[in-house]
Amino acid sequence: MYQQITLIGNIGKDPEMRYTPSGHAFTNLQLAVSRRWTREDGQMQEKTNW
Repeated sequence: MYQQITLIGNIGKDPEMRYTPSGHAFTNLQLAVSRRWTREDGQMQEKTNW
């Protein structure tokens, strides 16, 4: 079975590929996503979630 996902953000470190005991592959990675907006008082605000 082929599955695909598209993620947009900044990778925090190199992805790490592992295998389960039954041989299925999976990948761990750290992804940061930033959001910018203008507050009610006109100031720019930015928040990054990992």
